[in-house]
Amino acid sequence: MSTTTGNENLRIMVIDDSSTIRRSAEIFLGQVGYKVVLAEDGFDALAKINDTHPHLIFCDILMPRLDGYQTCALIKKSAKFRDTPVIMLSSKDGLFDRARGAMVGSEEYLTKPFTKDSLLKTVRKYTSTVVAN
Repeated sequence: MSTTTGNENLRIMVIDDSSTIRRSAEIFLGQVGYKVVLAEDGFDALAKINDTHPHLIFCDILMPRLDGYQTCALIKKSAKFRDTPVIMLSSKDGLFDRARGAMVGSEEYLTKPFTKDSLLKTVRKYTSTVVAN
């Protein structure tokens, strides 16, 4: 007997250079049935986004090569993904970081380390109206 949660068709991308953060998010989201796509940095994410078409993206701010602000700005400039919600992740909880995230198009800011409850609450907030395909 299999149980379905209704989350099976929702794809969530987690972009973070920390394997611990990626793994935590994957476990928390996977436990409730979401399909999780992991990316180590902005370049990795941009390479995967076209194939996976995530419904929601969590993006770390401080990453090597292409930081989260640049990654978010590039995602939001794409006609295909401009409406995909991007949630910035950071261990810093400053007003400047939140404002800069909003300036590049992010919908929200989640402080690390996040809890399972805060992560899932954010996911539900931005996917409650999504019709997964």
